[in-house]
Amino acid sequence: MRPEIASLLGIVVAAVLSMPVYHFGRARRGVDKLEIADRGSFILGPFLRDWFYWFIHPVVWLSLALGLSPLFYNLLGVVFGALAGWAFATGHHALGGWGVLLGGVADILDGRIARAQGVASQRGAFLDSSLDRFAELGAFVGLAVRFGGSPWGLAWVTAGVGGSLLVSYTRARGESLGVVCKLGVMQRAERLILLGFAGILDPAVSARWPDLSWSDAGGASLLLPVLVVIAVGTMGTAIFRTVWIAQRLPAVDPRR
Repeated sequence: MRPEIASLLGIVVAAVLSMPVYHFGRARRGVDKLEIADRGSFILGPFLRDWFYWFIHPVVWLSLALGLSPLFYNLLGVVFGALAGWAFATGHHALGGWGVLLGGVADILDGRIARAQGVASQRGAFLDSSLDRFAELGAFVGLAVRFGGSPWGLAWVTAGVGGSLLVSYTRARGESLGVVCKLGVMQRAERLILLGFAGILDPAVSARWPDLSWSDAGGASLLLPVLVVIAVGTMGTAIFRTVWIAQRLPAVDPRR
């Protein structure tokens, strides 16, 4: 068994075994005090999202004991994004996938630690959102280098990063005008999960079914179709949010 598959399988087994423990202890634990009330939807459902927050709580506890700040995890997310980009660019797809997933975990930890320390602020929220974009851009730049020899591959990478940024931009711009929209698919969590798992599994898929690799696509069998899904999903969500928000804004300036 390939090392990346063995590592992923071990984590999945540990996760599945922990879910009954989480489920039967939910009533005793009560409401998650580190969660925000107005978080958007998660395509895999609230149970898996809430379980994951519980699963990584020991890291939160250890970070609080060590005095690590939310900014530490903001910057760590950027580092993981840059490392993922380097790994994708040099053909280390599994390593790139792990970098994407670990960057996502760092993104979750910064907010939970900020709320646990009582230091959540507008400045922190701004840095969190902005540095998330830097981290995501780092991974996509590496993918652009990897698929640079394929016009269609490069096009899908460009559409993916553009759509990802537009999903965030439409929400932010709408909120600045007083309209909150967290609807749609391919938000950051979904993008990270798809791209991370695709990177980790890509070497095994490419070795087992080499005929599925696209010419000039860096030997990837799984990454490219997942990038297509991300590009279509993010563009679709950005278009939907644009229309949804525009319909709820006045066509005439109310100050006149």
